[in-house]
Amino acid sequence: MKLSGGAYKLELFLPEEYPMAAPKGPKLGRICLDILKDKWSPGLQIRTVLLSIQALLSAINPDDPLSQQCCKAPEG
Repeated sequence: MKLSGGAYKLELFLPEEYPMAAPKGPKLGRICLDILKDKWSPGLQIRTVLLSIQALLSAINPDDPLSQQCCKAPEG
């Protein structure tokens, strides 16, 4: 599954503790990306975060959704 032709808005905020703390955003908590959670390292750069998000969007895994409800096929 691939998302193509869409436009996506991403807001990324750097906390005062950056680079010791991971970037934040109003929706970043909803992205299943380990480097934004328990795998963050001060050695990582914003470029790495953006490339990881790009890779995540280009290789969608419908078998491992953030929300099971969103991935259910409509009945009928």
